[in-house]
Amino acid sequence: MARIAFIGLGVMGAPMARHLAKAGHELTVQNRNPDKARDWVAEHGGAQAATPAEAARSSDVVVSCVGADADVEAVTLGPDGAFSTMAEGTLFIDHTTISAKMARKVAEAGRQRGIHCVDAPVSGGQAGAEKGQLSIMCGGSAEALSAAEPIMRIYAARIVHVGEDGAGQLTKMVNQIAIAGVLQGLSEALHFTKAAGLDTNKVLEAVSGGAAQSWQMVNRWETMSKGEFDFGFAVDWMRKDLGLALEEARANGASLPVAALIDQFYAEVQAMGGKRQDTSSLIRRLTR
Repeated sequence: MARIAFIGLGVMGAPMARHLAKAGHELTVQNRNPDKARDWVAEHGGAQAATPAEAARSSDVVVSCVGADADVEAVTLGPDGAFSTMAEGTLFIDHTTISAKMARKVAEAGRQRGIHCVDAPVSGGQAGAEKGQLSIMCGGSAEALSAAEPIMRIYAARIVHVGEDGAGQLTKMVNQIAIAGVLQGLSEALHFTKAAGLDTNKVLEAVSGGAAQSWQMVNRWETMSKGEFDFGFAVDWMRKDLGLALEEARANGASLPVAALIDQFYAEVQAMGGKRQDTSSLIRRLTR
């Protein structure tokens, strides 16, 4: 069993940390809002730390799941960052979705300190985190992945080593580009179904067994039809992720016209008050 520092107890991090605790690992948790960490410890055991540096001290592994580039930089390289107390040979796993540039910066800083780093963004949403069935796309050295896999396997259904530092983050951008297009198509299909006066349940039964089927269709068609949009991954987060993909595309020359358009559609949903609604709320702009 490892001594694990877990930093970031949001809708994804809290259940991931819970799976690690249930597996018997010794956890020290830290969260920007200390009340969340206190409540987590009261329910699941372990210890609470005031800073990432305190959480990481004497830990074998540090896992983070925070918000954005600035947050990851702060919890690793900041004055109270974990890297200031991590020993040589320890492991850092970051499940935050950030830029590949930041992932590489953190990995290089880790190398200079003898810390093994894995950029490991996840897909599967809050439900996947709760069930321990996440898909994890990883960047880093083979040595780092070998050390990280037994930890991640506790809350993952699939782990793929995509490439070197930053490759996990680039793959997460691919994931978000694909999801955005699927959700726009699904929104238009459901909107058309209703405009044509069709039975939405019968249409779902008819099309979900063929080539149009997708995870989003199976899991969100009915809730989108009812106008229910409280299922985890928020529009604000999707816009952050699409922004990362579009920025990377400008650098590597990829053309992403549909992703850029859907990013603006999500901006409309934000303006309608849907910032914290889940990504399937994209349909709202078609029905206003």
